[in-house]
Amino acid sequence: MGRLYTEDISISYGEKLIVKNLDVVIPDGKITTIIGSNGCGKSTLLKAMTRIIPHQSGSVLLDGKHISKIHTKQLAKEMAILPQTPESVAGLTVGELVSYGRFPHQKGFGKLTKHDIEAIDWALESTNTMEFKDRSVDALSGGQRQRAWIAMALAQETDIIFLDEPTTYLDMAHQLEVLELLQKLNEEQGRTIVMVLHDLNQAARFADYIIAMKDGEVIKAGSPTEILTKDILRKVFQIDAEIGEDPRTNKPICLTYHLIKGEQKNEEVLYANDSNLVATS
Repeated sequence: MGRLYTEDISISYGEKLIVKNLDVVIPDGKITTIIGSNGCGKSTLLKAMTRIIPHQSGSVLLDGKHISKIHTKQLAKEMAILPQTPESVAGLTVGELVSYGRFPHQKGFGKLTKHDIEAIDWALESTNTMEFKDRSVDALSGGQRQRAWIAMALAQETDIIFLDEPTTYLDMAHQLEVLELLQKLNEEQGRTIVMVLHDLNQAARFADYIIAMKDGEVIKAGSPTEILTKDILRKVFQIDAEIGEDPRTNKPICLTYHLIKGEQKNEEVLYANDSNLVATS
């Protein structure tokens, strides 16, 4: 069992049930990616696990404690969250932005201590954003800005970092830049990384563990090799995919695919039958 996990969690927006009775375990010290079609509950699950939104039933536990009962500052010392479209105050410098990551550790009037300053500089160095410390966040490119936000998350000095679609709106080079940075943080510092990604090949390349969701349920969770298969992609996305092997990483890669037209209902019936067989075996 990992440090962070859910037990029978359900999440609703108003009357609409989005996530249904999920049991999810986040592996410690690994990169976990959540995949699935739009509206399947990926971001909703991420937000519930970080207490951004409430869940209606079940539990989210960190080190055996319900996160709802952990003090906000204490929880912020354990996990950091980078939302899908973070926004900063106009004119804020990169150094000022990253300093916000020290808020959970501050007391009294919030004056930065020597350790706070060291943590900020370390986060800037780790993300190669030190040269932008005195520059306005608004003046940065998309990739530079995303690295600055990751630096803020690093300055919190948490073991767990959540990112909701960290490559959104970035070009291919900047996407790779951000994902390689997260991989480096995981490999060199042992950070547990949890992120939502849309690109299947990026998920397979950078993740150790993938959670594949559909309609608020987990279809399957496992290694990239276990998830990036014709059968799983058919069930999750209704696509007929051809899977190969990335010659550089030896990870599975989706070479091409086409939509399965008129077969969705049959696929859902087949999946339900598979689930019943598993449940009764």
